[in-house]
Amino acid sequence: MSAPVLTAVAWPYANGPRHIGHVSGFGVPSDVFSRYMRMSGHRVLMVSGTDEHGTPILVQAEKEGLTTRQLVDKYNRVIAEDLQGLGLSYDLFTRTTTGNHYQVVQDLFLALWRNGYVQSKTQMGAISPSTGRTLPDRYIEGTCPICGYDGARGDQCDNCGNQLDPVDLKNPRSRINGEVPKFIETEHLFLDLPSFTESLGSWLSTRTEWRPNVLKFSQNLIEDLRPRPITRDLDWGIPVPLDGWRDAPMKRFYVWFDAVIGYLSASVEWARRTGDADAWKEFWTDPAQAYYFMGKDNIVFHSLIWPSLLLGQNGAGDKGGTPGRFDTLNLPTEVVSSEFLTMSGSKFSTSRGTVIYVGDFLKEFGPDALRYFISAAGPENQDTDFTWDEFVRRTNFELANEWGNLVNRSVSMAHKNVGAVPAPTAPTAADAELKALAKAAFTSVGDNLRRSRFKAAVSEAMRVVGAANKYLSDEEPWKRKDDPARRDTILHTALQVVSDANTLLTPFLPHSAQKVHELLGGKGVWAAQPEIRQVDDLDDPSISYPVLTGDYAGEQASWESVDIEVGKPLEKPEPLFTKLDPKLGETGPEWAPIA
Repeated sequence: MSAPVLTAVAWPYANGPRHIGHVSGFGVPSDVFSRYMRMSGHRVLMVSGTDEHGTPILVQAEKEGLTTRQLVDKYNRVIAEDLQGLGLSYDLFTRTTTGNHYQVVQDLFLALWRNGYVQSKTQMGAISPSTGRTLPDRYIEGTCPICGYDGARGDQCDNCGNQLDPVDLKNPRSRINGEVPKFIETEHLFLDLPSFTESLGSWLSTRTEWRPNVLKFSQNLIEDLRPRPITRDLDWGIPVPLDGWRDAPMKRFYVWFDAVIGYLSASVEWARRTGDADAWKEFWTDPAQAYYFMGKDNIVFHSLIWPSLLLGQNGAGDKGGTPGRFDTLNLPTEVVSSEFLTMSGSKFSTSRGTVIYVGDFLKEFGPDALRYFISAAGPENQDTDFTWDEFVRRTNFELANEWGNLVNRSVSMAHKNVGAVPAPTAPTAADAELKALAKAAFTSVGDNLRRSRFKAAVSEAMRVVGAANKYLSDEEPWKRKDDPARRDTILHTALQVVSDANTLLTPFLPHSAQKVHELLGGKGVWAAQPEIRQVDDLDDPSISYPVLTGDYAGEQASWESVDIEVGKPLEKPEPLFTKLDPKLGETGPEWAPIA
């Protein structure tokens, strides 16, 4: 029996709509992986939600003239609708402002506290002189005191990777308004990261199959771990469940601390909603595997900090201890981090106007063209520049000309000449060779998908498409009017490979895969899509919110070659993809930023 798989997807921040750079890191890769794992027989739990605490939420709410709750409600729905439109097959996409999440965060914290992995101490905290509000570490920039990089954040330097404190930065400034922050002494709780040095190092030494950039980055930070604050002077967040803290109006858990625990709380919420409150345990204990998907700026939280929280909860850090409420939880099997999708060499940035929002993109081009571009040309192993020219080229020449054309002409010729899937007679070596190539691809494409090598996987699937197009051009079934038996054998072979290629491409192109399934005479759901459901908070029925979920157990797609049914009626097909105007490659749509 295949091991259960937890797909833990980075939590998008609910201070605005998400852009295509975001979903290239956490969204599309996690869904391609999850769809493949389901097709290959694994029980999958794919969870995430909107991250809704922290100072940036307060800042954005003020800008829009909304309360904090109104703001997160607004963008929770916007983000959920965009991710649904993209076809991301979450079992539960929830949020961090639920009673369930608050309870799970507090329970895990108490396990850390009891096991001695939390300490209280004073520090110099950054305050905005103009508002009196706490500035998050990530909202302070300056010059790194270690490597001299001008652009280091208050929590870490992306250039040298070292953990920092805001007070250590040279020439610190607020990213919100550019003012110089004021530093005051304040008491906070800290995660004692140095008490995980040996346990983390030992665990990381076993992660030999991780992407090299993730593993090397993480190992380089092990020897310089320092206590990290897990509370903030803020009134928007989760209260600390300790005497002297729980009723303090301006002491809340730091947003990063509660957000990473969201993977667990979302799993618990999913289980509670199924009616089996313990169902989450199947995905968090052996032999389950856990894969975490995010952009490279979040590596440290998933490869070091979240594993430390898990080790501390398990009582398995350097100080030992006993497991908390959740017993012993699995650490990540793999941290699948993507690099940045850029535009004109720069990160997508709302403030600089270099941004293409997911919702705008989907309205214009639909989901599968974006999914394909991210899979085939996205930032899997290095920063990748998005250009309209490359998007148009991939859509027109690979999706429309190669894949769409293969489907259209294969089904059209069979419909015109037979009206159904034709019967093969006396297959030749060319027929057998093409079928063998398609069947062999299930192993090679599957191996790449299992290892999150999406570019290699989609390239191998498209190699089958290219071979099938060449086969049709070489065999010329349209010239076989005097030899209908041979014509029908060629068309049967082509349709079989179309069916196989559609299965291979289903994780990448689930929407068009459903259409191809129907073009080949299939009925019912081939590749299930997520839906938005309005639900009541499990712990406060007076509150309701939308969640993204779906029923994926009934879909027919499975990772295998299935013989097509001779005689199944075929209808005249409509084009699978619409070709884009080549001029779009020069300018992009009117609403898009100028690159």
